[in-house]
Amino acid sequence: MKRFTSTITFFGSILTASVISARADFAAAQRAYSDGDYATAIREYKLDGSASAHYALGLMYAEGKGARQRNSREAMKWYRLAAEQGYAKAQYALGLMYAIGEEVPANKKEAAKWYRKAAEQGHVTAEYNLATMYDKGVGVTQDEKAATKWYLKAAEQGHSAAQFNLAQIYEKGAGEGETDKKESGQWYLKAAENGYARAQFRIAQMYDKGESVPQDKKEAVKWYRRAAEQKHAKAQFMVGLLYDKGEGVPQDKKEAAKWYRKAAEQGVAEAQFNLGLMYYNGSGVKQNRTEAAKWFRKAADQGDGDAQFNLGHLYDQGEGVRQDWKVAAKWFRKSADQGFDQAQLKLGLMYFRGQGVKQNKREAFKWLGKAAEQGSDEAIKTLEILGMHMPLKGAR
Repeated sequence: MKRFTSTITFFGSILTASVISARADFAAAQRAYSDGDYATAIREYKLDGSASAHYALGLMYAEGKGARQRNSREAMKWYRLAAEQGYAKAQYALGLMYAIGEEVPANKKEAAKWYRKAAEQGHVTAEYNLATMYDKGVGVTQDEKAATKWYLKAAEQGHSAAQFNLAQIYEKGAGEGETDKKESGQWYLKAAENGYARAQFRIAQMYDKGESVPQDKKEAVKWYRRAAEQKHAKAQFMVGLLYDKGEGVPQDKKEAAKWYRKAAEQGVAEAQFNLGLMYYNGSGVKQNRTEAAKWFRKAADQGDGDAQFNLGHLYDQGEGVRQDWKVAAKWFRKSADQGFDQAQLKLGLMYFRGQGVKQNKREAFKWLGKAAEQGSDEAIKTLEILGMHMPLKGAR
């Protein structure tokens, strides 16, 4: 019995020494990494052999540290070793590689599997990614209840995007569930206070329109501005609009033009149109019809009917562009096709006169009639002068 006991003690001392040596290897690897001695770091991490060391090796190969270039295949090998030992960060990293198809064919189902393993250990980004997969039905069967569960777990850890998505679920009502505006608002506010621009914009909308909160234009401006300062394009447009109208802030056309420009440069059609209008009228900026045409065109190319009409007008009159009735007719038609009565009127007159288009009385009366049906007094008077009268609408 005595000999047996001494044998246990002997092996116990070997095991303890081994653990101390392993930790020494890990510490040595970390020091070498900090010093930029990546070759030594790799060697020491491999000697350590722990899950955290395997993960660290995966990171180094993924970042190209200790090699001439990134080596995703080697990174995946080490991530997998760590992941199979239950290391959450490695499980998440492996899931991400399967999700994006790095060094392996994209496999959303496999990605979900590894995200779940990491999420079950409280890895916040894995919780969020798994939630989005359930939300969209990617790699798993779509399940709003499961999505809500994982969004909530991530949200409770302060994940801003999860807080925002959770707020959307409560606002719209998951599946056949009832909406919960109060809960929704609380999560939007948490995300907004965490600096999440989309949540800041939504909170601003709520104050702007009085949705679930008392209408407060000043509070709306505050949150729109916070989102706008993070380059949220629609928030930039809204800040410009409120300065333009003087709602929640003193009216300031120059400030309005500044914010419209920021949004316009990001492709917001409404901002491009409003900026074009400011250049046309010389409001908040120096009058410049050429610049007006430039911004109207950008909005018109995105299908903005008002901008299409205004651009047609500039070509019709030769303001800021070379007069070209053919081009004017093209833009009037685009606007008219969207139901804009002024464009229908102008297009009808152009067909009647043969201006920019081949003269066609039937087409002229067609477009004038469309404008008149929408209540355009000018179109009605024009038809009367031409001896055409709008028929009375039938009984309902």
